Amino acid sequence: MSSYIVTARKWRPQTFMEVIGQEHISRTLINAVKNKRIAHAYLFAGPRGVGKTTTARILAKTLNCLDRQDGEPCNKCDMCKAFLAAQTMDIIEIDGASNRRIEEIRTLRESVKYAPTRGSYKVYIIDEVHMLTTESFNALLKTLEEPPEHTIFIFATTDVHKVPATIISRCQRFDFRRIEIRDIKSLLSKIAAAESISIDDESLTIIAKKADGALRDAQSLFDQVISFCGTDVKADILKEMLNLIDEETYFDLSDAILSTEFKQAFHLTSRIYDNGWNFIDFMNGLIEHFRNILTVIIRKDTKLIEAAEIYHERYLTYKDKFSEGDMLRILTFLNKTLYELKSSQNQRLKLEVSLAQMIGFEKSETITNLINNLGNSPSSFLSAEKKKTEVREEPKEEKPIQLIKPEEPEIKLPPPPPPLPPEERAAIKEETEDKEIEEKPAPSRTGKNITDDWSFFVETVNSERFGIGSHLLRSAVKEVSGKDIIVNVSSEDAEILDQKDKLTFLTQTAEKLYGTGYSFTFNVAKFDELPVPEEHTESAEDIILEDTPLTTALKDILSAREIG
Repeated sequence: MSSYIVTARKWRPQTFMEVIGQEHISRTLINAVKNKRIAHAYLFAGPRGVGKTTTARILAKTLNCLDRQDGEPCNKCDMCKAFLAAQTMDIIEIDGASNRRIEEIRTLRESVKYAPTRGSYKVYIIDEVHMLTTESFNALLKTLEEPPEHTIFIFATTDVHKVPATIISRCQRFDFRRIEIRDIKSLLSKIAAAESISIDDESLTIIAKKADGALRDAQSLFDQVISFCGTDVKADILKEMLNLIDEETYFDLSDAILSTEFKQAFHLTSRIYDNGWNFIDFMNGLIEHFRNILTVIIRKDTKLIEAAEIYHERYLTYKDKFSEGDMLRILTFLNKTLYELKSSQNQRLKLEVSLAQMIGFEKSETITNLINNLGNSPSSFLSAEKKKTEVREEPKEEKPIQLIKPEEPEIKLPPPPPPLPPEERAAIKEETEDKEIEEKPAPSRTGKNITDDWSFFVETVNSERFGIGSHLLRSAVKEVSGKDIIVNVSSEDAEILDQKDKLTFLTQTAEKLYGTGYSFTFNVAKFDELPVPEEHTESAEDIILEDTPLTTALKDILSAREIG
């Protein structure tokens, strides 16, 4: 039988202070034990792999330890040794996912009555407690509120929102947070040194970032890497194993923007495609890359950058090459591109065009200089006009913010046309009054039912609350069940419309128009499946330029003529 033990189990913390990244919780529990302020129920909530179950076991062991050391378990007494060997009957671990029925909870209620065999407390640790059924929670309520003095409950959950409020209110709640990358790297480096494994900083950074704040995930990935690479782990081999996007790809793009090298857009896209990298993952990494550059530009240091140390110096080289305005424009463009890329039929083509467009961005400094140059030099129109009329300006006294009025005989206006006879003016007036003026019809109701009258409902909401109505312009009724209406909208619109105040306003508007009882549910649909709102665009034929003395003079100056 193999004696190999995975890293997550072999290096599991045995004291509160060994728990990584949860110092606020460890310190509170240590003080509670020292001051003998032990609650009858605890709730540990947080993401996976951050130490909830481990902390619960340490607390249970500490409460039954025969020789506590400043609020910590000694790990040497008979009770601690019995717990470490899984031979104690006073600490019971229950999996909430597989013991979720009311029958199991009733059995638990019966066993609670019995006193502990050897220790001071009988501790029940229920993992993934949110998986219990509603009936099981209800059966547990009374026992949880007034358990025997020797009984303590510790609940752990990754989804605290599914735990009833009646359960939460009977517990002391502790929220575990994601573990920072530097803490994960520090622990993995310590484990590697103890296991005689050589691993570079870039590899540690890759593993820590891949774990996404979960130490257990990082330790599992660490084991996988050791199995693949052996005792000498290199970043290049690790990237090949995990098929990760090379960081150099992002630096190649930022350098291409500085040198306006358009061919890099196609080279980088081909590299992503040939390596089988995901285009969405690339865009997310690219956004993080330019976010790192923005922090360097603003702070002039790399303290907020979560990257390997070898890249910190490279990021510092950008601090004087981009401006804050450049980065904000690029990040805005990338976020818009990422949204469009998710619904694109040809992601490679979309990415190539977007990268080429980004490489062609003018720097904010260039745009500012161009505007300043335009502001400091006279326009060609004014220069030409000044040359044509040969206006001589008299010397003026220097006064702050004074406009120089040109001399009157600059522009010779053509004589006005002779007045029409009274008979012709009367005929033109009568003809004008007889013509019907077409007006755009106001939105009208098409039915008494809101589903048949959806356009009118949207127009009404838009006219009263534009901040809400603008998110309904690309909406459509998907399904109706009585007065429960399911509406198709985009993901961004759904996030806004699902807010309580927005739903209240929609319900009130529907009540005014169609009666009470309506409720709205918003379903996220693909962008290309949503209707396109009608827009009125004015064509060139709709624009009529009246003949006035000013327009006539402009035509004469510019030698212009009307077309069509």
